[in-house]
Order: sequence, then structure tokens, then C-alpha cells
Amino acid sequence: MAGHFPFAGKRGTRYGLAPRSTMAAFFEAHDMSEAVQEKYYKWWYDWAKDFTEKDADLSFTMIRRFDSYPMGQHAHHAFHLNGKYWPSCMDELGSYIANTIFPKLDGDAMHKLEDAHHKLLKDLEAEKASNPREPSPDVGLFRHI
Repeated sequence: MAGHFPFAGKRGTRYGLAPRSTMAAFFEAHDMSEAVQEKYYKWWYDWAKDFTEKDADLSFTMIRRFDSYPMGQHAHHAFHLNGKYWPSCMDELGSYIANTIFPKLDGDAMHKLEDAHHKLLKDLEAEKASNPREPSPDVGLFRHI
């Protein structure tokens, strides 16, 4: 079930798939500008924080991760990310969600979350009109994302 979210693939960096690049490709495929990427991130941040606060174990052990917005090691240092700030932030948050929260969810909860995620993507489609994404430069077949 978790594979339906862009950050929840089973293979990670040890297999050559950099999650930050996966998230960047997801944002590019959905034509999301940085403002829309932040809205996507914020939705997941709020959902994960709420889940963490309501879970007895996580509220005691993991709530400190949400002391700042955004969370993670790249939260306030985008100097070397070359326009991939939100994919990096989403990678770190997504790793927490996929590895810590998803195992706590049953099938019905995952279906509800997938439906809410699908609705989020539809809502963000409307946002894209007011916040268009800068076109990617055309550098040929081997473009690095």
C-alpha cells in the first residue's frame, strides 16, 4: 500500500535511487512550483505531526522532530540544494512517515490516507494556475533532476 506515495518506495539510496531525486521528479511530473511544493509538504507535515501527537508512543519519543518547520537537517540550509529544497525536506519527512507511521496503519487507514492524498493532488491542480512552475531547461535526453 505504501508504494502509492512518492516518498514510500521500498528501495532507497543503497540501491541507487536517491529519494530526493524521486521527490524532485514527482514535483516536476506534477508541474508543481516551489510554492505548490511547499503546500504539498505542509499537508504531510501537519498530518504527520497530528498523528505523532495522538499516538502514545510517538508523542513521547518523536514529537521533538516537529519543533521547527520544516523538519530535518536541510530545514534551514538550502545553499547546496540547487532548487531542490522542498524535495529534500519531503524526503526527510517522507522517510519518517514511511518507516515510522505507516507500519502503525491498517488497511482501512491507508485507503483513507490514499483518498485524502488524491484529493490533495486535485486541490493543488487549481493552485498551479496561480503559481506556475518555471519551465525546466531543455538540455537533452540525459537531463539530471
